[in-house]
Amino acid sequence: MPAFGQEETTDTSTLLEEVTIRAFEQNRHASLTTATVKIIDRNATEMNNKSSFVNAFNTITGVRMEERSPGSYRINIRGSSLRSPFGVRNVKVYWNDIPLTDPGGNTYFNQLAQNNFSIIEIFKGPAGSMYGAGTGGLILINNLDRWQPGASLEYITGSYKLQNVFASARFGQKENKNQFTFAHNQSDGYRVQSKMRRDNFSWISQLKLSAKQQLTASVLFSDMYYQTPGALTLAEYNTDPASARPAAGGFPSAVNMNAAIWQKNITAGFTNHYQFNTHFTNTTTFYGTFNQVKNSAIRNFERRNEPHFGGRSVFNYTIKNEETTWQLTAGTEYQSGFFNTQVARNRNGNPDTLQTNDDIRYTTYTLFLQADVLINNTWSINGGLSTNKTKVNFIRLSTYPVTEQKRSYQNEIAPRISLKKDFRRELTLKGTISKGFSPPTISELLPSTGVISTNLEAENGWNYEITVSKPFLRKKLQLELTGFYFRLNNALVQRRDISGADYFINAGDIKQKGLEVHSSYLLLAKNKSLVDYLNLRADYTYSHFRYGSFIRGNDDYSGKIVPSVPANTLSFTGDLQLKNGIYTNITFYAASGIFLNDANSATAEPYQLMGTRIGWSKRLQNKYKLNLYAGADNLLDKVYSLGNDINATANRFYNAAPRRNYYAGVSFQWIKALKKNNAVQMKFQQK
Repeated sequence: MPAFGQEETTDTSTLLEEVTIRAFEQNRHASLTTATVKIIDRNATEMNNKSSFVNAFNTITGVRMEERSPGSYRINIRGSSLRSPFGVRNVKVYWNDIPLTDPGGNTYFNQLAQNNFSIIEIFKGPAGSMYGAGTGGLILINNLDRWQPGASLEYITGSYKLQNVFASARFGQKENKNQFTFAHNQSDGYRVQSKMRRDNFSWISQLKLSAKQQLTASVLFSDMYYQTPGALTLAEYNTDPASARPAAGGFPSAVNMNAAIWQKNITAGFTNHYQFNTHFTNTTTFYGTFNQVKNSAIRNFERRNEPHFGGRSVFNYTIKNEETTWQLTAGTEYQSGFFNTQVARNRNGNPDTLQTNDDIRYTTYTLFLQADVLINNTWSINGGLSTNKTKVNFIRLSTYPVTEQKRSYQNEIAPRISLKKDFRRELTLKGTISKGFSPPTISELLPSTGVISTNLEAENGWNYEITVSKPFLRKKLQLELTGFYFRLNNALVQRRDISGADYFINAGDIKQKGLEVHSSYLLLAKNKSLVDYLNLRADYTYSHFRYGSFIRGNDDYSGKIVPSVPANTLSFTGDLQLKNGIYTNITFYAASGIFLNDANSATAEPYQLMGTRIGWSKRLQNKYKLNLYAGADNLLDKVYSLGNDINATANRFYNAAPRRNYYAGVSFQWIKALKKNNAVQMKFQQK
């Protein structure tokens, strides 16, 4: 399917080229890396109305993205949403080598728009051997992988007063690339009190200063407003799933309190790549970020200012001969934040009497070392470790005398070793053992109850996994099977009180076992055929997550199923392109029932989702392209909850997702023609 409105993809007659994987500094084709990394390219996000990344992320085995309301995202990778009542935590995210994850462990993933990336790499499992504290995985977002001079404009409209605009301009040449993007997303939402608006701007410039040095500068700005309708009880959900949380139990309704979030984010940084000689290189990044958040909630009105800065420097030493490639990598990453959080009484959606005022200093650093060897392109061994230290300091200014609380999580060693072997007939076997370490985030140490919780311990655990993959039918069919076991100690679990405020506790250990199956089939048709290509993909995930020893007061949850995780998910996508310019795709996603509390006494029902899109594209004068399309999501018109509130008091668990909805779009783009010898097939990257 053409990636119109973004950068041009190339003709289907060209050959498939594998993605170069950046994770763990391997910088190789996916077939030569020890890490099992999954790729999301623009084709995956073209199959819906492009308002969010939810559908694209949920096509990846072991990955689950949820949307409690438009603009409110959660991501878990081989784990649960127990630590994320809102936002993205325990997953390290980088954008063009700049950390989007702040030193306190939170990522404002909702600031990103669909034209802020060309390739997204997702690594599942602990990545602490090179990327600092965290057990929940790694996401690397890059913009310039498929840069090409040109410009594009796209407009999408649809149900719930959807209005999406995407624009980009790319100019320069191979050694001096520039890119500007703008995105506007707006919708009234399916539920009452669920409007959303986001304006997003980015600028990226990459300049080759000399034969040895390259400098990349990046700026990302987002101004966002989204309403938060609140969770419903089962009775309210069954009566009217589109309603907002009503007044109950002495608490006002979401509408009366104007429950909403105002969010502004700006990140700026630069990366300098220097090649000392043919063996020795350095890549250094410095950045600064300012986040401002206002949250009008049922219980209170919160205002946060979160400036932070940091840097990352990586040295690589590589030696190659005819049979072996050796690589030694060493580096460090440092982040420091000076945050202020003020919580006031909420009076009809406005801040009233100040309740708490906290200055927060959060500092984290990691030192890492890694060795990698590739032998005859058949054996690959990668081993690394890091040491991490985190310090947090709270000063409560709203009490007299002023109080101060400190906590350090220090000198945790996070090793990782991976082995890959290629056998005959292209059978590949990969194995990994790794340890993860994840201290509580600021949002967990200072939850919306306002009680500072420096007594919380860091999560840690060992992960074991093995992957087998093999192509069939002359490489048209790709099959991959992964099994893993991760035992997480001191697991952080979220609770909600009757007002909807969240707080956290350590829950002993969690035993996470899983099976992931990926298959894809690509058919490139012959010249005289009406069909240009057919691309099919199916992904299945089985999750067997259980509490180990977990006793809280008089309640014993030992052996219970971990809430928020469906035991089974299945994703299917089909993509058909005809040579006359007509194309169509279909998506299907199914999830089994989900337990909503630790006692396993409440559940969300299983659901199945189907979507489709049909379009027509036409090349004009060999340098312009016009694309017209229309589509529908949730074709089966299912009532389901996506992004449940886990362990909620008063059984307020359910956040209904949109029913059947429609959209239509048009895009126009000018692309400067590529030289024929540089053209590559970009449409069907192996996921």
